[in-house]
Amino acid sequence: MKKILKITAIVFALIIATIALLLWSASEPLPQGETGPAAEALADKMLQALNKPAYDSLEELTWSFPRGHSFVWDKSVHQVKVQWADFTVDLQPNRLDGVAYQNGEELSGTSRDEAIQKAWALFANDSFWLVAPYKVRDPGTVRKLVETNEGPALLVTYSTGGVTPGDSYLWILDESGRPKAWKMWVSILPIKGLEFSWENWQQLEGAWFAPTHVGPASLSVDLTNLQAR
Repeated sequence: MKKILKITAIVFALIIATIALLLWSASEPLPQGETGPAAEALADKMLQALNKPAYDSLEELTWSFPRGHSFVWDKSVHQVKVQWADFTVDLQPNRLDGVAYQNGEELSGTSRDEAIQKAWALFANDSFWLVAPYKVRDPGTVRKLVETNEGPALLVTYSTGGVTPGDSYLWILDESGRPKAWKMWVSILPIKGLEFSWENWQQLEGAWFAPTHVGPASLSVDLTNLQAR
């Protein structure tokens, strides 16, 4: 019996080591880049291509995210209604406060706090797949110019903010400055440098949004029911 357990433990350890090796070999190191005027000029070009002034003037954004998450974000007062499963949260992201409901019944105490924290995490992640290009100059960001085989790219590192500060994103741009794809170095993903496309761009009230993101092995993150006013 002891021999069988020992063999099982060895096999398990070998499986873990193999998975770790595969993840390590599939990962890319975070690229080196340079801060300064060239990086800032590329950020300007990107924001101009997307029409950031039009984005800034939007009052409301509505969209749905995979796994049944839906959002109505009142940008004018920075409040958002977050819905998933049988939960609805009227969230104030800046204060991490709000009112939470489950099956229409208002929650209180620990249940309320957990629902608000969940709503904040969903909003922080799911909105980033929609508006990340407009957040390259958020407080706590560092921008670097990286030379790639596809031309100059913009590396943005978030030292503060969001659910996982410290994450980095490399924006790969077309000739106009509009993003074609990004590569991600984020703490929640074991493989570093994963690339997802930004495509099917559409213009809403003057601002540009890409609801389709295709990654490795045809894995996709598709946003639906996108509206703006």
